[in-house]
Amino acid sequence: MTVKKKLITNQVHAAFKTLAVLLLQFFLFGCEIPELDFLNEIGEERLKGKRISVLSHYSELTPDEEASKEPILLPAPSPNEDWPVAGGYPNHAMHHMEIRDAITEYWSVDIGAGAESEARFISAPVVAKGSIYAMDTLSAVSAYNTRNGERIWKIHLEPDYDEGHIGGGIAYGNQVIFVATGFAEVIALNAKTGKVFWRQSVNSPMRASPVVRGGRVFVVTVDNKLFALNGNNGEILWTHNGVAESASLLGGASPAVGSGTVVVAYSSGELFALKVETGRVLWQDSLSSLRRTDSVSSLSHIRGRPIIDRGKVFAVSHNGLMVCIDLRNGQRIWESKIGSAASPWVAGNYLFLITNDMEIAAINRERGTIIWVRGLPRFENPRSRTDPIIWTGPVLASDRLIAAGSHGYALAISPYSGQILGRVDLPDGVDVPPVIAQGNVYFLANDAELVAYR
Repeated sequence: MTVKKKLITNQVHAAFKTLAVLLLQFFLFGCEIPELDFLNEIGEERLKGKRISVLSHYSELTPDEEASKEPILLPAPSPNEDWPVAGGYPNHAMHHMEIRDAITEYWSVDIGAGAESEARFISAPVVAKGSIYAMDTLSAVSAYNTRNGERIWKIHLEPDYDEGHIGGGIAYGNQVIFVATGFAEVIALNAKTGKVFWRQSVNSPMRASPVVRGGRVFVVTVDNKLFALNGNNGEILWTHNGVAESASLLGGASPAVGSGTVVVAYSSGELFALKVETGRVLWQDSLSSLRRTDSVSSLSHIRGRPIIDRGKVFAVSHNGLMVCIDLRNGQRIWESKIGSAASPWVAGNYLFLITNDMEIAAINRERGTIIWVRGLPRFENPRSRTDPIIWTGPVLASDRLIAAGSHGYALAISPYSGQILGRVDLPDGVDVPPVIAQGNVYFLANDAELVAYR
């Protein structure tokens, strides 16, 4: 497509975005759009589940006065066939994906062991070549047909002597499933059969999914060590050490890979850019903020995946600092006092992010200014302020930001205003972001139910 055609497409999309938002108020997952308390109109069938007011929140962020006046113009949605690694592509920049205006549950399947107090889901499934792959909380990996949910194969990887760990995640590359485990092994499986190709010990557990690019597999261990492995045989090509951190959040950030560079984020708050071929450090930064003083908020852990997008790196730390960095030289372009344990989402000239205060915000990609901010429901019981809700996501598809909550609901939110467009009930709470491929939306619930919407 020529530049002129792209320009025309984007202009047409922008011209019709208002109409699209209005139409989306009638469509989400095939159900009626509720009022602000998520109740249907009188006389209509009520959705199952507890009702939660969207007003049960407080605001920490404030939109920039000038930025909030600018209309948000997104690129037109485009289809994506696969979702091969955590965050979609190795650079974690999926932009604006395409799904139908009204989608309904198509199939669901139980993948195995679900979440418990000592075992949590910390990585989402991956999709490639008509199959979806998932790992349960006991490190059993399984493959399913995306058309009907039929299981193709399943393999249990956890050693008999090492039970009760929390695993890392999975990635797809060149007909191979790569598994980062909680028992300090990286394992390569035949994507068609589940047969083990090779195993490689890395001496420390992993809490993040691998990333695959150009025949290399990148994994990060809990003691802040990055390994680059040969995807063919598991040989360790090079390693990089960050500063070990005794206290951190559950889970970790998969590295971002693009333009010959791998950007790795550690639980220490360190951010490094390294050459893919050699591991040579190109630049480094530290995302720490003294804005808060309590023990949890002071953690500098970068748990959200960094993004490489059009010559820039975007990253956010838990303790209150979000940055945009020039990929070439490591110079900060802007910084903003925003804290999050979630992964940002980039599309067009904008970033979308769920903060530690369970707000979703739209941020100008070039300046870091806040365009709009919307508080999400924070408690299952708003009056007593008990049972806090943790939100994950968002992902952007067909003019909808989709976020899922630990209370068992998913929301569709307008990327143009933050307006809540609708809600769908899920089998259980959700701790990992939804995945989108081939026009399907997949949720992995904490009861190990994998649900496909089409």
